[in-house]
Amino acid sequence: MLISQIRNDRGGVTVAVREAGGEARAVKNADGVYALAMEAADGGGSLGDAIEAHGLGETVNLESARDRGLFLPPITHPDPAHLHLTGTGLTHLGSAATRDSMHKKAVEAAEETLTDSMKMFRMGLENGKPKPGEKGVQPEWFYKGNGTQAVAGEEPLVSPAFALDGGEEPEMAGIYVIARDGNPFRVGFAVSNEFSDHVTERINYLYLAHSKLRQASFGPEIRIGAPPEDIRGTSRIRRRGDVIFEKPFLSGEANMSHTFANLEYHHFKYGLFRQPGDVHVHMFGTATLSFADGIRPEEGDVFEIEVPEFGFALRNPLKIAAEEEISIRQL
Repeated sequence: MLISQIRNDRGGVTVAVREAGGEARAVKNADGVYALAMEAADGGGSLGDAIEAHGLGETVNLESARDRGLFLPPITHPDPAHLHLTGTGLTHLGSAATRDSMHKKAVEAAEETLTDSMKMFRMGLENGKPKPGEKGVQPEWFYKGNGTQAVAGEEPLVSPAFALDGGEEPEMAGIYVIARDGNPFRVGFAVSNEFSDHVTERINYLYLAHSKLRQASFGPEIRIGAPPEDIRGTSRIRRRGDVIFEKPFLSGEANMSHTFANLEYHHFKYGLFRQPGDVHVHMFGTATLSFADGIRPEEGDVFEIEVPEFGFALRNPLKIAAEEEISIRQL
């Protein structure tokens, strides 16, 4: 089942659900996906149960909503400061053609010749998929921002004026709410664009934290339930209508060096991330970047990330922010 939320003609939010490829219908008396998810988490049931209890109403034309720019991020929080955008990297094996060579390099290279990134990648290969009852190795982790940095599908991703690059990262994101008892509940998974500054990151890996403090987009629909083991999608960039970059990307545990459960554990083991009522959008990494192919996105380019099983493609044009004058005043 896919769930999304759009602005309606009454000035409110319509929550729409559908099966992949099917017709969408509105969930009755639902204020938003967040309210439904918290209702399910605090009530001890599933999100599907909560939807069934509310019932379904009128049909919703999602294609028309998309074309009219009515999609919201598929989950929002009444207070954006309580939605956390985070992610993890060095989690994917890459394409089938490079998987064996990457593994061989990581395992056979002498310890003193490995970069910190390769060491982290090798740690994931060796212990990113722990056996039941065991704790796996923790991954690279980064913070992107709060709900003020969450961008809906079709809306621009804005690169700061000081940025050296604004590039896409096609990823899967886990969507979570924290119940009032402090337990995390997974709503589902969504396509995401973990928008980053790859030029800044390349200067020095210690600039990773700076390069990740950018907007991100996810959705426009959330797939409820467990994801497929093997997720295959397409990442492309359009410039003035022409495709200038197109490449398949792989995700899902069959193509990763970590399990989703291991990545989730190492995020939510921190009490900071188990505050009742909070929302988490946690992005799980990628192995496909246009930056690696020498593409330099320009203002007006449109990023398009598509995985058929996860609903509508996630599309966002690139916008460059105007220069800001920052003045620190003495109180």
